[in-house]
Amino acid sequence: MRLARLLAGTAMGTVLAGCAVLTPLPEPLTTTERLAAFPIDGAPVSAPVEIYWNDQQVPFVEAQTDSDLAVTLGMVHAHLRLGQMELARHLVRGRISELGGPLAGDLDKSLRVLNFGRGAEATLEMMPADTRDWLDSFVSGVNHYIANVETLPHEHRVLGIKRETWTAEDVIAIGRLGSTDVNWLIWFGMLDLRDRPDWPELWARITDIGGDSIPSIGAEARDQESVFHELLLGFAKAGSNAVAVSGERTGTGSAMIASDPHLGVFLPNLWVLAGYKSPSYHAVGMMIPGVPFIALGRNEQIAWGGTNMRALSTDLVDVSDLPESDFTHRTEEIGVRWWFDTEMTIRETPYGPVISDAPLVPSAGEGVEIALRWMGHQPSDEITSMLRVSQADDFAEFRRALDGFHVPGQNMVFADAAGHIGQVMAVKLPARPTTPPSDVLVSPNGMDAWANPVTAADLPAAFDPPEGYVASANNKPANAEVAVGWHFSNDDRISRLRELLSGDGKIGVADLEALQRDVYLPSAVALRDLLLGQLQRSGVTLTLDQDAVAKTLQDWDGHYDADSQGALAFELTGFAFAANFWSEEERALMEIGGRFDEQLGEAIAAAEPARVASALTPALDAASQGMQEFGVWGDMHRLGLRHPLSFIPVVGDKYVFGNVPISGSSTTVMKTAHGDTDKRHLTRFGSQSRHISDMSDPDANWFALLGGQDGWINSANFIDQFDLWLRGEYVQVPLLVETVKRQFRHKIELRP
Repeated sequence: MRLARLLAGTAMGTVLAGCAVLTPLPEPLTTTERLAAFPIDGAPVSAPVEIYWNDQQVPFVEAQTDSDLAVTLGMVHAHLRLGQMELARHLVRGRISELGGPLAGDLDKSLRVLNFGRGAEATLEMMPADTRDWLDSFVSGVNHYIANVETLPHEHRVLGIKRETWTAEDVIAIGRLGSTDVNWLIWFGMLDLRDRPDWPELWARITDIGGDSIPSIGAEARDQESVFHELLLGFAKAGSNAVAVSGERTGTGSAMIASDPHLGVFLPNLWVLAGYKSPSYHAVGMMIPGVPFIALGRNEQIAWGGTNMRALSTDLVDVSDLPESDFTHRTEEIGVRWWFDTEMTIRETPYGPVISDAPLVPSAGEGVEIALRWMGHQPSDEITSMLRVSQADDFAEFRRALDGFHVPGQNMVFADAAGHIGQVMAVKLPARPTTPPSDVLVSPNGMDAWANPVTAADLPAAFDPPEGYVASANNKPANAEVAVGWHFSNDDRISRLRELLSGDGKIGVADLEALQRDVYLPSAVALRDLLLGQLQRSGVTLTLDQDAVAKTLQDWDGHYDADSQGALAFELTGFAFAANFWSEEERALMEIGGRFDEQLGEAIAAAEPARVASALTPALDAASQGMQEFGVWGDMHRLGLRHPLSFIPVVGDKYVFGNVPISGSSTTVMKTAHGDTDKRHLTRFGSQSRHISDMSDPDANWFALLGGQDGWINSANFIDQFDLWLRGEYVQVPLLVETVKRQFRHKIELRP
């Protein structure tokens, strides 16, 4: 959610700064004080509902009917994350100008063209009655809270957000925002490269390598374009680790599961923790604010997690030659704060909206018009699918439930109390051939693959594999008869997960905790050895400073610990070496295909030792200087949590929470992603939350959010899990109601 960068980069920031100055930070509130603000009387429930809260303000809802449970969850989400939910709603509806003023116009126009809510009405029409009742009840809970809470969140006052009724369509649209396709940013970034004479070779390399990097060639550094890029990046590159270990490997007879989603590092956290029980539902886990199901969690019998598949759910269709009669037009009004409202015309085709009309999408050339065909624009009912998952008792029911889950494609991991494990490809895909097309743009005549799409039932699944574990890390999934995607994460994380899980020893909760904090990077060690081996073969004599860095590299154990000199030396040396070894354009071309380190390693291995040494010796000098400035990896690599309001000029610093050394890197299991740099930096993307469940015990469920549960800036629970996360500790969220009643000290009772 990168509204923040827009606030930072436009002239209206000065005005917002004035608003913020006039809106001081609210007084701190304890957990008890926050809960006292919860509107308990006159709730739209049919019977009393009890909500138990722990000291981190994690709720457990006990309701007598399913509808009452959904109502209460809507109220809980609004209580904890209304400010965040409203920012998401304004983003997904292309209403940023209502908050940020006239200079946000191109962003709003681009979001309107993308139209995340395009399939919402049709989705509602296909919903079964029980799901529609659940969704409507959830929305009524959100609206009841908005109408009856006395004080609105700080964001409302600073940004001028008004009390406004929510709809079921809003909820579905927010869910679609989280379904953003990774291919968009990669392909959008390549459109203006198609006029290069070597374009066919570039495209072939991109699809052959299969990396997920975003190309930098031709990128235009405009403020709103940067916001658009960052916004889509935060969802499109959504990563994760997810593993399940069979009962035979745990020693208890029951399986274990561990998940840690990787998303943008910001406050509030993207996830909210909750547990609940009603006649039909009994589960605990992680929910997206404003979306009424547990995405990662467990019930009494099974647990589930997942990672983004990087599924190929989009085509960019060249509609330049379509007759005008195939285009439809509609006019939408854009409200603008401090200015006059504006209008825009949106064009659509049988293949989707004309994405080339979006101001922030790069041009593919004069006269080239492009439509976006995306599975997320079609009706699909992920809410029903995930509600059915939360009710499943075994793998067959789990897989059957996920057949209705279409976007975003997920590698869903399964574990159960009986000791079984499994993995399902939950997605709907066009039945494309496994051979890539010849261009990023396809012809309207090449849409046959969309006529017979495949779903989870048609794709490979794993159940009780002989290894005794399943693992997923945004890697290429199992081979299928159709193209699943072209742009997967490199193999660093999945290889390391397999290494940590392999062997004959028993695996316990402590092992899974250590796995989620693992920062060893074998590929970096291999690259280090290549560099030093070529240096030795060159026979070059090093200076004292160069030799000191080389020895630090040689002694490095491959762990990206915050206090590691070796990790710092490797990153500084690698950055300078690549700049010396390749020209700026060559390096940019390598980044297009992704898997940059792999390509660099191959180039080093193939190069003459003298050439490697000529680039490496000045890189060692640069690293020596950098190490004098920073000392250890954590001096350069930092973790800072920023609220979107932190980018407001003049007063933004009061919305920055923490700036601490952090372990990890872009490709370690504990992901703390960063760009290639030799400067002090903040990680922008990575391990944002953690979950572990031991299925031998209904109460053995542990979670940690990078930040806190409560979205209110002045709440005691806004950032109280930050230190827990840093220390690798967790919050227990039991499943059994009797345990909840013993452990959760706070209670609210809703009355009709």
